[in-house]
Amino acid sequence: MSYSTPLEARLAKKVTRAITEFGLIEDGDRVMVGLSGGKDSWALMQILDVLRQRAPISFSLVAVNVNSGYTDFRHDLVTEACRARGWEIHVEHTNIGATMDDILDEGETPCSLCARFRRGVLYRLAAGVGATKIALGHHLDDFIETALLNLFFQGALKAMPARLVSNKNHIVIRPLVQVTEAEARAYTQECGLPVIGCCCPACGDLSLKRQRMKRLIAELELEHPDIKQSMIAALGRVVPSHLLDRRLPVQSSDRPTRESSDRPARIPMTFVGRPELKAAD
Repeated sequence: MSYSTPLEARLAKKVTRAITEFGLIEDGDRVMVGLSGGKDSWALMQILDVLRQRAPISFSLVAVNVNSGYTDFRHDLVTEACRARGWEIHVEHTNIGATMDDILDEGETPCSLCARFRRGVLYRLAAGVGATKIALGHHLDDFIETALLNLFFQGALKAMPARLVSNKNHIVIRPLVQVTEAEARAYTQECGLPVIGCCCPACGDLSLKRQRMKRLIAELELEHPDIKQSMIAALGRVVPSHLLDRRLPVQSSDRPTRESSDRPARIPMTFVGRPELKAAD
């Protein structure tokens, strides 16, 4: 069975590679997709459904949309699009928006806190829908932006893992780790899926730190077109002996060793660190 377009074929190849390398989906899994209605989660749901029909293993999908409670949020369009494609969909109505308004100080960024609340809702719903994995739509750009955010503003060398086991043993997977934001946007448009804004007043605020990272990477990309691929590769090629964390095992400097920076150890991205800025534990 051939893919519909060259773009779909490219995404399928990248997602399949991520699933294989990081053990994201296994035979018999029921994958709950966090479907916000944004371009990334639509691209994830669509490509997973395409792969499900072709995969040598059997797994099922269920989409879950968390309605944060903003008045103009069109969750009905998400439901209609899913039903038209035969996708199982559950919409969970919450008052996350109002809760954040009550506890955030003026000028604070709501995105991280909102992500934590929505993640908590997904964790709570996972058992109810019989999910064995929770799939989120973080793409390649999210990984490298989070790495820069943690480096510049949190004083930590960490990004986000492709596969994470939470404190309560929920398995969170990010199959779009090798897919760029531009590819996810183009694929969602190509498939005619309705992109729904979250209706949060802070959505798209260009003053947010993540937007600053996007602009920085875009500027660097003009001079170095392959910079995103270099950055995502770096997250899987860590050289612990060339860092300053005394908690890491290090070799004695008294003994001559082969220069490890020439041949860095490939460390699975699963263990790169836990995300703090894109979404919460």
